Amino acid sequence: MRLSIGDNIKKLRRERDITQEQLAEIFNVSCQTISRWETDACYPDVEMLPIIANFFNTTVDKLMGMDEKLENEIVEKYLYDFQVAISKGLVYECVRIAREGVKEFPNNYKLLNKLMYALFISCSDDADIPEWKENLQKYDSEIVSLGERIIKYCPDQNIRLEATSRLAFQHCEMGRKDVGRKLYETLPSEENTRENQMWWALNESEKLPFIRNNLNRSARNLSYEMWHLASGKYLSDEDSIKVFEKLIELDSLIYDGKHSIENWLDEGALVDMAKIYARLEKTDKAIETLKTTAKWAIDFDNRAENGFCESLLLGCREWEKTNYETADPRPTRIKMRDVWLSAKDFDSIRETKEFQEILKLLSI
Repeated sequence: MRLSIGDNIKKLRRERDITQEQLAEIFNVSCQTISRWETDACYPDVEMLPIIANFFNTTVDKLMGMDEKLENEIVEKYLYDFQVAISKGLVYECVRIAREGVKEFPNNYKLLNKLMYALFISCSDDADIPEWKENLQKYDSEIVSLGERIIKYCPDQNIRLEATSRLAFQHCEMGRKDVGRKLYETLPSEENTRENQMWWALNESEKLPFIRNNLNRSARNLSYEMWHLASGKYLSDEDSIKVFEKLIELDSLIYDGKHSIENWLDEGALVDMAKIYARLEKTDKAIETLKTTAKWAIDFDNRAENGFCESLLLGCREWEKTNYETADPRPTRIKMRDVWLSAKDFDSIRETKEFQEILKLLSI
């Protein structure tokens, strides 16, 4: 896409009755640089664009001469292609799509955020990425640079907060926990979030979906924290089992006794529960739990492109297969077979007939 930054800078400068020399002094660059900008011999640095746009009281998009509607359509296509790729665990395809989008729209923060995300998940140690450690070093400076740029310049608060969380995590992963913690501390507290405060401004027709969205979010967060408590070795094995049992009760309460096929959380959680049963030499319980987990993993892999789940608390919630995001292209059942069930905790039951049958079931 051809940009017309030079023509626009020249037009705006002349409208202000400013000479090239005066503009060069304002932006602390040489007069030759201004001339090169205006003849499209080169473009201003990306970080200069917001400064120039602000001076001329315009937007970066208008400064760059882009048709906003056309840009939005093209950007949405990039975002859609990215979402399809991430739903299949195609991490490097996500990187390629995001880089291509940023190359075409260097100041689009949705695409910059997606590029940061793609580079970030390419460093995941829980996916089928053999070179994840190398990626940690390879992409660290780029992830940090993208995050800092988004935080400093992006006008969209949600994107800024997302980038802040991801950047903080990156610093922690790279051993810079003090830096990461400072960033985390800049995030708003839960009590001051939109979800907790918006109620008072809602119309009556908006309140029911708002309540149910909050219930869904809160249930997911509670499930995660219970999983972390039970699997983090903070409690005895006996108490951890009790927490897992309460997690199952919570899931049953939320979904009216039905298992939600879109909820991948339970597969990983129940494997951790089975590990503890195996350690406690409760073989029957371990096998029973793994059978349930295997069935859910297979159901998840075979889910339709879209569907819905319904319960009293959550109402009818539609979902699409592409909404799922993962850094691992392997089907859930294969990851369960090759990764989760390879844990040493299962060595005591690995050679049993029942365990081998589970492995065969997951291989189909």
